[in-house]
Amino acid sequence: MMSNPSSPPPQKRWLRQVPFALLALAALVGAVTLGDVLSFETLKENRSDLLAFRDQNYAALVLAFLAAYIVIVAFSLPGAAVASVTGGFLFGLFAGTIFNVAAATIGAIGIFLAARWGLGATLAARIEANGGRIQRLKTALHDTEIEVLLLLRLVPAVPFFVANLLPALVGVKLWNFFWTTAVGIIPGAIVFTWIGVGLGDVFDRGETPDLTLFWEPHVIGPILGLCALAALPILVKAIRGKTEI
Repeated sequence: MMSNPSSPPPQKRWLRQVPFALLALAALVGAVTLGDVLSFETLKENRSDLLAFRDQNYAALVLAFLAAYIVIVAFSLPGAAVASVTGGFLFGLFAGTIFNVAAATIGAIGIFLAARWGLGATLAARIEANGGRIQRLKTALHDTEIEVLLLLRLVPAVPFFVANLLPALVGVKLWNFFWTTAVGIIPGAIVFTWIGVGLGDVFDRGETPDLTLFWEPHVIGPILGLCALAALPILVKAIRGKTEI
C-alpha cells in the first residue's frame, strides 16, 4: 500500500514525537521523585529565607518563581496547587494572581505545542483520512471552539493537563487556546492565590493550608455560574441545529 505523498517520512514522524515523549517521561519521573519536595512542608521550612530573598531581590525571585511554575505545568509535575498558593504567599493577591496566571498559561502552551506537533499532527492526519463521524465531531467542536475551551478551564473537575492535551489533539487554534487559557484560569487562580495570602498565619498556628476552601458554596458557586454562561452558546447552537454531532 502506497503512503500518502503529503504525509511526512517515517523518520520525521518519529522525531515529531520526541518533545511530547520527553514531557511524558519528565512527568513520570517527577511524580515519583518530587511529590514530597514540592509541598507546603517544604515551603514552611524555607519561608523565612524566601521572604528575606524577596525583600532583597524581588525581580530575581519573580523570575525564579515564574520559571519554576512554568516547568511544573509544562512537565505536569506535582505541586501546581502549591505553586499557586506560594504565589499569593510571596507576592500578594494582585501580583500573585498575575504571576500565577502568566506562568500557568505559558506552561500550558508548552504542553499544547509539544502535543500538537507530535500526537496532534498524527491524529489530525488520521481523522482527515478516515472522515465519517469523528470528522463531523471535530467540525462541530470547531464551531464552538471558544466556548468549549473556556469550559475546559472553568469546570473544576477537568484536570489541568487534560485541558492542555485535548485541544492540541483536535487541532484548535493556538491563539484561541492561549487567550481562553489565560482568561479561563483567572477565577481558580484568584482562589488559590487568596489562600496563599493568609498562609503565614496558617503556618504560625501550626496548621496546613485548607485547599477544600475551593469547594465551599460561596467560592465554587460563582465559578459554576461562569461555566453555565460558557455552556449557554453551545446549548443554543445545538437547539437551533447548528451543531451536528
